Amino acid sequence: MSDSAARTVVTRTVGEGDDAITYDIHGDLATASVERPALFLFGAPMDATGFQILASHFGDRPVITYDPRGAGRNPVGFADITVQRHADDLHRVIAALGVGPVDAFGSSGGGVNLLALLAANADDVRIAVVHEPPVADFLPDRDTVLAVTADMKRTFAAEGSGPALAKFIQFVMLDGPVPDGYLDGPAPDPSMFGLPTADDGSRTDPLFRNMPATLSYLPEIAVLQGLGERLVIAFGAESGETMPARAARSVAAALGIDATVFPSNHGGFTEQPGFPSDPAGFAARLREVLDERG
Repeated sequence: MSDSAARTVVTRTVGEGDDAITYDIHGDLATASVERPALFLFGAPMDATGFQILASHFGDRPVITYDPRGAGRNPVGFADITVQRHADDLHRVIAALGVGPVDAFGSSGGGVNLLALLAANADDVRIAVVHEPPVADFLPDRDTVLAVTADMKRTFAAEGSGPALAKFIQFVMLDGPVPDGYLDGPAPDPSMFGLPTADDGSRTDPLFRNMPATLSYLPEIAVLQGLGERLVIAFGAESGETMPARAARSVAAALGIDATVFPSNHGGFTEQPGFPSDPAGFAARLREVLDERG
């Protein structure tokens, strides 16, 4: 059960024009404390709607959610988005809150962006939980993963979101290292996944605007090691050998720490039609980890 059934949510924006970033404050920032700082929950390209359920389980502190650049309520665009630009957006939101360091949970691309935020502005965050960041560099199949990413990017540019998303879904469903010759197989049919086959001409999809930067980002290991117990690298107990889970364990190994197990899978903190998830168990584990490290 949620412990914050009817909290006030205030929406604000930091920046102007193309740099406008929309964020939500769940609860009262005045209740943030050293022991229970504001909790910032985010992903990329997943926007704030994907974190509403998780936010509802933390009624003992203010919670921040946001729409990453190019997604949700923010301005759309066509240019690629770097991890460093996302990290700067996170920094600007945290500064605008004016309540000091936050606890941060970043999942998927948001986890990669959180690693970059920590490298640039470590004092923004008290405890950082990085959940299944799809960083390719420490994987044995790094080159193949990046080749698959490049192929998706070419498909998006040439054919649009439907065919590119079909390739993305096929890739993220793969359990285990990407085999040699993966790209030699036939391209998946977008209609198999309920995706459009026609190209509508749009090239604003934030998922592909974040590529290849998200997967090719190289974490600053020496800087991150200096965070000690403040940094947690997490993966889902049911994620198996999918790329983001393998990547999380590889980042932890590069840091010389053990990866932390969370319930469920890559999106286990929210409800996913057709996929099992465990938002309550996920929230309980996140609370436990923050309490342990705080």
